Amino acid sequence: MGRARLPDHLLVLCYHGVSRDWPQPWAVTPDALEAQVRVLLSRGWTGTTFIDGLDHLPGARCFAITFDDAYRSVVELGLPILQRLGVPATVFVPTDFADRAALMDFGTLGRWLGTEWEEELRCMSWAELRLLREAGWEIGSHTRSHRHLSTLDDDEITRELSTSKARCEEELDVSAVTLAYPFSDRDWRVVEAARAVGYVAAAADDAELEDSPDIYEWPRVSVYRTDSLPKFRLRTSPAARDFRQRLQRLRAT
Repeated sequence: MGRARLPDHLLVLCYHGVSRDWPQPWAVTPDALEAQVRVLLSRGWTGTTFIDGLDHLPGARCFAITFDDAYRSVVELGLPILQRLGVPATVFVPTDFADRAALMDFGTLGRWLGTEWEEELRCMSWAELRLLREAGWEIGSHTRSHRHLSTLDDDEITRELSTSKARCEEELDVSAVTLAYPFSDRDWRVVEAARAVGYVAAAADDAELEDSPDIYEWPRVSVYRTDSLPKFRLRTSPAARDFRQRLQRLRAT
C-alpha cells in the first residue's frame, strides 16, 4: 500500500449516524445519504472502501463512504441504500461498545440519554458488523473506548489502539485493520503509535490536503445533517478541493 497518492484520486467522506428525525448534527437522513451518493456516481466516481481506495491506481477516481462510531442505524438504514446503489462502505467501531452493543455516551452524546432518541446511540453488535463484512464492507477501528488520544499517556494510547485492533481481528477474521482517530484528535505520539501497533492506514478529518498525504493522516470530508445538496456538490468537487489545497499552501508560506 503506497503513500504517494493524490487525494483527488480518493475522496473519503466521514459520516456518523443515519436517521429520519434525530436532530443530531452529524446524523444524515436516508434521503440525503442516497442523494449525495448519487451525485458522486453521476460524476463517474467509483464507490469503494477506505482500505481498497488507498490501493487504487492514480487516474481512477474513487470515493469511500466511512461511518464513525458504528451506530446501529447504519446497518438498518444505510446498508439497504448503499446496497441498492452498488456502493460498499467502511465502519469505524469503538470496540468496547460493540462488545456489549451498548448505548454510546462519549463526547456530547450523553445529552440524548433518557430522550425519545436514546436508541439512536446504540452501537452495532459484532454479529451486525459481520453482516456488513459479508456484504463487502470494511470494518476498521475507532479505538477501544473513543477517548481523546492526545490527552492520554503513551501506555494508554497503545492500549486503546492495540486492544481495539485485536478485537477487530478476532471478531472479523481480518489481518489488515484501518483506524479513524476519535474526534480526529491526535498528536505525533498518537500517529506514531498507530503506525507501531500495526494499523495499515488512519483517517483524520482535519488533515490538510497534500499531494502525498501521510497514510496515517488521510484527509476526510465531514458530512452533516444541515448540508444541502448544492453545498455537498461544492465541497466534494475536484475544483473546490484543489482550491482548498492551494489556500492551505498559501497560509503555510
